[in-house]
Amino acid sequence: MIVTRLDETQLRDRVEELAELLVDTVEDGASVGFLAPLDRTAAIAWWEERAAAVAAGQLEVWAACAGERTVGTVSLAFPDKPNSRHRAELVKLMVHREARGRGLGRRLLTTAETAAIRAGVTLLHLDTETDSLAERLYASAGWTRAGVIPDFAASPAGVLRSTTIYYKYVGRSAASTPV
Repeated sequence: MIVTRLDETQLRDRVEELAELLVDTVEDGASVGFLAPLDRTAAIAWWEERAAAVAAGQLEVWAACAGERTVGTVSLAFPDKPNSRHRAELVKLMVHREARGRGLGRRLLTTAETAAIRAGVTLLHLDTETDSLAERLYASAGWTRAGVIPDFAASPAGVLRSTTIYYKYVGRSAASTPV
């Protein structure tokens, strides 16, 4: 399996595959910001909107491919405020149902963490549905649980769920000199 960082053109070229992955993730019940059923046209539009952020350097996107098929993705969202350039948000870590159980989620997570270090980021943060499979991945990968917000977002089925906030220092320790 090959993991590649996508530029704006590559993202646009893969928008159909990325949309298929997003639809599959939502259909499987993952809380990634959408309600089920997610229309393929809406998923395509959502990914197309990401291309501008990639072009502007506000978002980095990686895609994992098995042959010609995109089976996983992860992104880093970079803040635009001067006082927060040391951090980034890990967003939309998704693995197609057919590709799960092979370590791809961990590989995508590691890819994003390594890229963050190369970009000079020292602190990553994310939120994920409490008690989800994703939460177990982040905890096992050394992320620190910061807290839980009840009724934060609706699941794909429309049921309000809690979210857990995580953070992880990368490239330096918490005791290092301030940025």
